[in-house]
Order: sequence, then C-alpha cells, then structure tokens
Amino acid sequence: MVTRSAAGSVMLGLRILTLAASVATVIVISTNNVKFFDGSKLKFQDIHSFRYVLAVAVIAAVYCIVQLPFAIHYAVKQKRAISGELLKEFDFFADKVISVVVATGVAVGFAVSIEFKDFFDDIFDAAGVPKKDPTRTTNDKFYNRAIIASSVLSVAFVSIFVVSVLSSIVRSNAK
Repeated sequence: MVTRSAAGSVMLGLRILTLAASVATVIVISTNNVKFFDGSKLKFQDIHSFRYVLAVAVIAAVYCIVQLPFAIHYAVKQKRAISGELLKEFDFFADKVISVVVATGVAVGFAVSIEFKDFFDDIFDAAGVPKKDPTRTTNDKFYNRAIIASSVLSVAFVSIFVVSVLSSIVRSNAK
C-alpha cells in the first residue's frame, strides 16, 4: 500500500525528473544542426517528426512546471492545495494524457531517426562510400543526436508514466 507521504514525495521527484528530461530533450533536439563539407546544412526543423519531438518535450516541460507547485504542496503538507475533486480529477486524467503524448514523441523520435539513419547508411553502402567519409559521419551525427534526444525523452515518459500510476493509486485510495 502506498502511503500519502511516500506517494507525494515520489511523485514530486518524478515530476522534477520529467521536467529535467524534457528540458534536456528540448536542448538536444533544438541544437541538432549539422553543416556538411560542401556548405549545405541539415537542421532539426527540416524533419517534421523532429519538430513534433520538440513540441512534445515543450508540452511535457510546461505541464510539469504547472504541476510542480501543487506537487510540492502535496509532498510537504500531505494534502491538496485546492480542496475538492477538481485537482484530483485533473491530475488523474492529465497525467494519463501527457504520458501518452510523451510516449508518441518517443516513438516518433526513435522510429524516424533509426529509419532515416538506416536508409542513408544503405544508400552510402550501395554507393561505396566509406564509413569515415565526412558526409556520412556528419549524417550519422545528425541522426545519432536525434536518437539521444528520444532516449532522454523516454526517461521523461517513464517518469510521467509512474506518476500516472501513482496518481491512480492515490485517487483510488481516497475513495
């Protein structure tokens, strides 16, 4: 059985972890820009899926910032900042929605990054381009950074998912 104090403290820590991972994802994905030796550039904005990953990370960060004062109050006082069912219901449903949204961001980020990286590796291999070629290494660097951003966002997903489960337990224990 999860006690209120333990749930409040764990949920606060996980919300902070979600916020940190979301902000780190924003930083990694938004700085994912490469310049090839011929002067051409590839930016994260050029791939719509990476924009989606950025948007999901921003949404998760904003949600955590909004929830943080309430989570701090709940962890310290062992009661809700706003009495009644409104905040409890909001926490319950919003945590579920945000965890699903973050999961889609993780899935999109991984799927597109890995698929494009493999696609271009196959093209480079078919053309006989060596692994140390500057164009190939720059291309790999771009997609590897997107994979890293998706990995960091997956930490945010796991954290917010656990918060979602805990908010369900707290909600059911209160009834």
